[in-house]
Amino acid sequence: MLQFFRCGGPVMYPLLLCSFVSLTVIIERIIFWIREAKNRDRKLLDSILGEAEQGNLAKAREMGKDSKDAFIQVVHYGLGHRAASRVNALEMAASDAIERMRRGLPILDTIITMAPLLGILGTVMGIIESFDLLGQSGIEDPKAVTGGIAQALITTAAGLTVALLTLVPYNYLITKVERAVRDMEKYITSIEIFCQKGEIENSK
Repeated sequence: MLQFFRCGGPVMYPLLLCSFVSLTVIIERIIFWIREAKNRDRKLLDSILGEAEQGNLAKAREMGKDSKDAFIQVVHYGLGHRAASRVNALEMAASDAIERMRRGLPILDTIITMAPLLGILGTVMGIIESFDLLGQSGIEDPKAVTGGIAQALITTAAGLTVALLTLVPYNYLITKVERAVRDMEKYITSIEIFCQKGEIENSK
């Protein structure tokens, strides 16, 4: 493996860095989602929505004040604002929560694009070096030229490997965020409807 790395040339070092960064972000995001799943309390969230539907907004807010569930935190934050600013408060809290969920994903996206390009760059540099060697030695030593080209292709293989191994968890994490966004929108809409309903009934 070490010999394989050395044969790839200097471009292998940024590719190695990309692989370390990718692995670090992926592990951190997986830990984040495991923690989010552990904090998730659907039963409490349904109870809060039920109280809000009945117009008990103060009680609904009190029920969610100590929860670590991101969805309940958004609802709790929104219920703490007056009707005039509640929608904006809900959207702001949801935006912050979604931003935390998306953290690190732009880095993975960049690595997916950059790693193959670095691999191609390393291959081009290797081929240039091989042709330079061919110009110096002619065709007397064809093995040196073909061997150099074979070594140059190592960087392309390495770049594609890093990109592919990053692409799968990246798509998985994107799917998790998109699902969370849909759920967040559903709960925000429910709270808005319930609050409006409760305020209309209280005004009668």
